[in-house]
Amino acid sequence: MYPFYKKNELNFSLILIMAYVVSLSLADSLSASLGILKIITAPICILFTVFLLYFIKKLNLWEYYGLCSFQGKLSDYLYFIPLIFILSVNLWNGIAWNTSMLETVLFTISMLGVGFIEEIIFRGFLFKALCKNNIKLAIFISSITFGMGHIINLLNGKTLVSTLLQICYATAIGFLFTILFYKGKSLWPCIITHGIVNSLSILSVNHSSFIRSVITTALLSIIALAYALWIIKKTEKFDDENRDRL
Repeated sequence: MYPFYKKNELNFSLILIMAYVVSLSLADSLSASLGILKIITAPICILFTVFLLYFIKKLNLWEYYGLCSFQGKLSDYLYFIPLIFILSVNLWNGIAWNTSMLETVLFTISMLGVGFIEEIIFRGFLFKALCKNNIKLAIFISSITFGMGHIINLLNGKTLVSTLLQICYATAIGFLFTILFYKGKSLWPCIITHGIVNSLSILSVNHSSFIRSVITTALLSIIALAYALWIIKKTEKFDDENRDRL
């Protein structure tokens, strides 16, 4: 496994992503067949998380994959305040609690795990493998791949329209998270935001109208893109100063 990773980091990343998508889709299907939300998914997420942490520790890749402190002037990142709007999206239409305590716990464990896993494999493994050749292309592919990955929700009962809307705002948020990681060298702001967004979806009201869904998608996309562009603008001077020192 380690020799394969060192020989071809990109192929390793793609296999990791495929393994994650397939295993989680199967786990969700099995959980649904058993009648208990995330009963299989939660253990799978825990195992996947433990594997990633073990792998990163084994090769001492903590800083390489952003599991380190954030680097940068917090005022240039608006103290991450725009992330609060993004992580609260599932509460915009109100709050509903329709699951048992067991299912809520299993769902929360799963979604926190998904937040961690997806940031590590999309923003960590995939992005870092791609950016060795072309940083702009790496940002684009990482963002698009993250957004398109949500097409799997069609297999889990989501409608085509809701899935397409999710792909749109997930791509915008993926772009923001990639910029945050690229500029700040840490994945923790992305992991925390992603995990909370996922976890709060258990409380979301799902009976929103098409118009409201479109408005929510537009707002999320605008906030994410505007925040990413702000970060790029505010950190240009920092990047120029670093280049001058080289």
